[in-house]
Amino acid sequence: MLTTKFVAGTLLGWRSQPSCQLTEAQPEFYNFDSLKWDSCHSVRFLLSVLLVACAGAFQAPVVLSRAALRASPLRMDAATAEPETEVEWKGAEAWSTQFAEPEPVFDVLAVKNVLPHRYPFLLVDKIIEFVPGKKAVGVKKVTANEEFFNGHFPQRPIMPGVLQVEAMAQVGGMVALQEPVTDGKGDFFFAGVNNVKWRRPVVPGDTLVMEMELTAFKPRFGLVKMKGSCYVDGNKVVEGDFQFAMVK
Repeated sequence: MLTTKFVAGTLLGWRSQPSCQLTEAQPEFYNFDSLKWDSCHSVRFLLSVLLVACAGAFQAPVVLSRAALRASPLRMDAATAEPETEVEWKGAEAWSTQFAEPEPVFDVLAVKNVLPHRYPFLLVDKIIEFVPGKKAVGVKKVTANEEFFNGHFPQRPIMPGVLQVEAMAQVGGMVALQEPVTDGKGDFFFAGVNNVKWRRPVVPGDTLVMEMELTAFKPRFGLVKMKGSCYVDGNKVVEGDFQFAMVK
């Protein structure tokens, strides 16, 4: 790098200027302390200092940036294409076998013989497990053609939570409206629901698998208590405690 004295001396051009008088000869550079200053020298000296400062300010970043570029060369990594993985094709027959369901204990026609509900409020398609007077497992397939999806909600169809509870109650009715609990004559109504919790939305394409278990029965007052839970694909979606009143 150029020294300050060299740059200043070059800019001032004291060797070629006769007006600049030195007290003694200088071998290569000038001794500024021995100069006899006039106004011309003062202006030139100030300009030289400014130019030196500016040169230092602008040169350093450029040198550093180039050094930084040399120190960290660009890396060119070749893009390697991932091999395509073939998806195993199962076909309709294999999927149909996977979706195979157990034979119903009560199909929809038998359910209608026990429950008084009809479309669009019959929410049990079949009963697949049944212990008389104790518990039952029922199934409800939720399709896109359900009437309640027209308004709940048109842009995001979700089965209303109260209808999920109603479907579970109807499975409970398959226990309460048959022997040995009752003779099946009369109707049963909600008397209360407690500790109901919804875990996730139920949407078109889901299959509700509901289990209801009788926990108490008071024949004198016609009161039935049950606990129930409902699952979709093995995940619990709703649970709660139910109380019904039998009316003849």
